[in-house]
Amino acid sequence: MVGLVRSVKAPEPLRAWLLDGLQQEDLKAVGPHGPEAPHEQHQWWRVMCLTGVDYFSTLGYQPGIAALAAGSLSPIATLLLVLLTLFGALPVYRRVAAESPHGQGSIAMLERLAPQWWGKLFVLVLLGFAATDFVITMTLSAADATAHILENPFVPHFLDGHQVAVTLGLLGLLGVIFLRGFREAIGIAVVLVGVYLLLNAVVVASALIHVIGQPDLVIDWKQALTADHNGPLAMIAISLLVMPKLALGMSGFETGVAVMPLVKGKLAGRIKGTQRMLTAAAVIMSVFLIASSFATSVLIPEREFEAGGKAAGRALAYLAHDYLGNGFGTLYDVSTIAILWFAGASAMAGLINLVPRYLPRYGMAPDWTRAVRPLVLVFTAIAFAITIIFKADVNAQGGAYATGVLVLILSASIAVAIAAARARQTAQLVAFSVIGVVLVYTLVANVIERPDGVKIASFFIVAIIVTSLISRATRSTELRVTEVHLDSLAEQWVAGACGEIHLIANEPNDRDQNEYTDKRREQWLNHRLPSSEPIMFVEVTVPDASEFETELRVVGEERYGHRILRIESSTVPNALAALLLYLRDRTGGVPHIYFHWTEGNPVTAMLRYLLFGGGDVPPLTREVLRQAEPDVERRPHVHVG
Repeated sequence: MVGLVRSVKAPEPLRAWLLDGLQQEDLKAVGPHGPEAPHEQHQWWRVMCLTGVDYFSTLGYQPGIAALAAGSLSPIATLLLVLLTLFGALPVYRRVAAESPHGQGSIAMLERLAPQWWGKLFVLVLLGFAATDFVITMTLSAADATAHILENPFVPHFLDGHQVAVTLGLLGLLGVIFLRGFREAIGIAVVLVGVYLLLNAVVVASALIHVIGQPDLVIDWKQALTADHNGPLAMIAISLLVMPKLALGMSGFETGVAVMPLVKGKLAGRIKGTQRMLTAAAVIMSVFLIASSFATSVLIPEREFEAGGKAAGRALAYLAHDYLGNGFGTLYDVSTIAILWFAGASAMAGLINLVPRYLPRYGMAPDWTRAVRPLVLVFTAIAFAITIIFKADVNAQGGAYATGVLVLILSASIAVAIAAARARQTAQLVAFSVIGVVLVYTLVANVIERPDGVKIASFFIVAIIVTSLISRATRSTELRVTEVHLDSLAEQWVAGACGEIHLIANEPNDRDQNEYTDKRREQWLNHRLPSSEPIMFVEVTVPDASEFETELRVVGEERYGHRILRIESSTVPNALAALLLYLRDRTGGVPHIYFHWTEGNPVTAMLRYLLFGGGDVPPLTREVLRQAEPDVERRPHVHVG
């Protein structure tokens, strides 16, 4: 076994700073979406706090968005959302946790279920929606933090009307923190989530006490319901129509699965711990959503939820200031701002670990995308643009956020339904299929009502696909083999080779005696290779051309007196080049390989190479060798006739 490593020139100081960590073999990922085997693990409830900075922070804006979308029906629509969370998203992701125990999530499950180029394309589309989810988490959280800052009575008035500038400042600070070097901090998350949930419990309990003490408010709310809607069925029907607008309250499940490697315990214990974590988070969030939605709908005038109102994007903060005083309200604001900022940090961490997990492995991103700092600059710039486009409006970004969340949950439901079908679990297949249908309705209704999410996701999808294809084309002649392994027979042949090694490249067809005899005669006619010269045939088959980096497993086989080296690889030229370099390093002699010219249009041949791993093999093999070995004297010889 020999590793194939490319040498890299020492970069300039700025480039070295930007690409810091790129060449480290044990490059550590940042944030909750990091390596599969972290050095430190924690109790499940502590890890829940890390996911909670994303999930629980939506309490900062969810009640206000619900009231604005559903009006007096907000508590009923929220109840339907909670039912979908507890009996839809939660069972799906408990199954995802069991199927994906190393934190790969539903995207990796679907990647395994859909191989070849279609699988890669499907993953790229899902990455577009995931990027939408994470980027809007950053911008929406920063915008809502800005709302809490500007509405606080102790904040200087000169900041009034500068929502965009303040939001950009928060996003810029987030980017600076990551450029300096940020590592996930479970301890910080535990403190933030613990304080935030405690303060929310105080605010909600105080609000409910006021509701109990003022029964006229509940009567007014009921009268508003009956005046606008004809009976309970009409209320439920309309609530179903507006419920998709509230779907951003279901965020956090994909992150919850992604942090599985941080949960303490062996594999089975990690799965159970993650399932407890998902269940506890969903139950806690459901209680807060129902209670806060009811309290804010009853106690806050509808006009205050609208743009410019004091409860816009900060309904619970409005109650905190109104019923518990500006001192407690300011404490609540500080806690909310902190957890919203940390939710943006979690989203940024997710982005800078999601991209390196897939795109470089597909060959669909430059090597620099495996470094943290360039990605931070790219995603910070995108967050700036989205903030300016949406004018830092929390409500305007809600649809885009909900779209990203719903697509990821829907993809997870599809993945677990397929897994149940393969396991012949009929009851679970039916249950997950029903959940998928409900999620499809929720997603379609949300997209029709607010298409911004699809527009943003489409931008990400197109950008990812275009840049991925360009990157794949420009990197196509890299040495894409990481290691070479020989079986016992091939090892015996290589170890016993004396002098130069001569290989004849053969495209396997019938693999009968005539094929090898004719190929041997062809090479004598083309290259005058003496019949006494010891030669070996080499045959490469391509099971999946969509893969990029691969390990070569060389199998020796003797047929009709001929020695044959058989290889499976994602591309023929790269596999042959890697084998030649390996043989050179093993034997100390420069090997030779013999081809015949390929007929056909070279452009068509290049497209066949990019898509199917074949193409015009001889010149491509030489080009891979030329890039991998600049020393002509040590470069393996390629003969074409």
